[in-house]
Amino acid sequence: MQLRRICLEAGLEETVKWGQPCYGHAGRNIVVFGAFRGDFRLGFFNEALMKDPEGILEKSGPNASHAGTIRFKSIAEVSEKKEVIRSYLKEAMGYAEQGLRPPKVVRDIELPEELIEAMDTDPELAEAFHALTPGRQKSYVINLNGAKKAETRVVRIAKFRDKIIAGKGAMER
Repeated sequence: MQLRRICLEAGLEETVKWGQPCYGHAGRNIVVFGAFRGDFRLGFFNEALMKDPEGILEKSGPNASHAGTIRFKSIAEVSEKKEVIRSYLKEAMGYAEQGLRPPKVVRDIELPEELIEAMDTDPELAEAFHALTPGRQKSYVINLNGAKKAETRVVRIAKFRDKIIAGKGAMER
């Protein structure tokens, strides 16, 4: 695969993480491959640092804060963007060598009213929810806010309770 060759030629170390090819440098993850129905992707870690002078990076999803994904519909696109990919890899590797990380941005998340009420009546749930990482808390808020009806949110909270107590995110098993 051309993407693999580009990454290896750049001097990245190949491993498998999350069931996907992942490439690292200087002890840090640089990029990961993803394959989906209509495309395949190269996802950069620490995407908030990437400059993207070519404007080819996209957000990985609607809840992503920064653009850090290059999507491809064909292998020909990889060939067309080969030099740009190499320059972006070099940039990301430079950040890893310098030990740079994007600044942590603490965002207040607005909890759904139903979750607030559930935590008010269930101290164990409240303690466990507040002990979750911000990302795991956000996963529940996104999932709950995806429900149109209050009743649906209440049912989801009941289903999520054991996972919250176990310290897991909404999408974790």
